[in-house]
Amino acid sequence: MALNFRQTEILEMARSEGRVVVEQLAERFAVTLQTIRRDLTELSEAGLLDRVHGGAVMRTGVSNIGYEERRRMNDAAKAAIGRCCAKAIPDNSSMILNIGTTTEAVARELLNHRNITVVTNNMNVANILVANESCEIMVAGGGLRRSDGGLVGDLTTQFIEQFKVDFAIIGISALDRDGDLLDFDLAEVRVAKAIIRQSRQTFLVADASKLDRSAPVKLASLSEIDAIFTDRALPDDLMARCDAWHTAVHLG
Repeated sequence: MALNFRQTEILEMARSEGRVVVEQLAERFAVTLQTIRRDLTELSEAGLLDRVHGGAVMRTGVSNIGYEERRRMNDAAKAAIGRCCAKAIPDNSSMILNIGTTTEAVARELLNHRNITVVTNNMNVANILVANESCEIMVAGGGLRRSDGGLVGDLTTQFIEQFKVDFAIIGISALDRDGDLLDFDLAEVRVAKAIIRQSRQTFLVADASKLDRSAPVKLASLSEIDAIFTDRALPDDLMARCDAWHTAVHLG
């Protein structure tokens, strides 16, 4: 498919922000809503975007978006979530951070924390926290996934099981409207399940675009999570579920 200039820019916006909205695009390009809807339909039919109510999101399915692309998506929202989550983590505490660009945003906000221990299967998290001399870093063994610096596999799970920490800070690929946490890699999910088991409290860090995505493997439910840190209010039905489950919702 040959993209026109508007469709090319729409695709770049979707890659950067994770989601595009029909009304905002119409205003930006000074065209009708129908024109934008036609653009999004053509991009969807070309396999480049997925249509959702009111707009479109980057295409998902059985494979995840590339790491560098994920790093650029919703970067301001991830930074705000990272700050909000880090404020809930006291000095003199221990935690496990798993794979993900949002957990890396949390790591950047932990650089001034004092006397903390961080266990991680994320090489990027470890490299970020090297700058904090008051942070003891424990890096899991296992198979290195070159695409994103993640360590996964049975060795990684066995390593995680040696610890009992105050907090788990986990990211996900998708959040279903029924509250299920979803991901793409079964090996990664097994490690994340161990992280939850070995932590006294579990914090989920996920921007709102995760509600527009899907992934095939269930990691857990929000009912098992102590708090979710996100950038926009959850849908009313999911918020009601969190209230019933006593899962705190914090907006960054």
